[in-house]
Amino acid sequence: MDVVLVDENNQVIGVAEKLEAHQKGLLHRAFSIFVFNNAGELLIQRRNPAKYHSGGFWSNTVCSHPAPGESLTDAVHRRLVEEMGFDCDFRETGCLHYRVEFENGLTENEWDYIFVGYYDGEVKPNSEEVSEYKWIKLNELGENIEKSPNNYTYWFKKILRDNLLQK
Repeated sequence: MDVVLVDENNQVIGVAEKLEAHQKGLLHRAFSIFVFNNAGELLIQRRNPAKYHSGGFWSNTVCSHPAPGESLTDAVHRRLVEEMGFDCDFRETGCLHYRVEFENGLTENEWDYIFVGYYDGEVKPNSEEVSEYKWIKLNELGENIEKSPNNYTYWFKKILRDNLLQK
């Protein structure tokens, strides 16, 4: 899969293969989806341990990259279905830039668009992407992150810390 490369102003400058972008730390577009149910619980997933980085870590409902020429809206709908087996309405709540280097030498350097949606149906996760999932209240999640921060992805903690779900 290719990702969309951008400059520091989030303007498109090209395309790169996803793994190459992470190996070289190239700045690219991404998105993070947070899906809540009517009980106010957030759907989180444990990333499949075989993922090329952050495998086995808990994270937001879905995170991925839009393909070149694909709108963010289309990409969010596509990845919700591909990873979690459902689709829902959502709204964009913000965007942030972050850069983090991983122990395996890969680097996330992303303009990450944040989307929030609501869903109360059946979840059918793709086992190639997700090893497990659960619905959790934000206060319980905050306590869990405080006790065991190394169990969660960097971007997930940053988005929650920066309160980008409420904007």
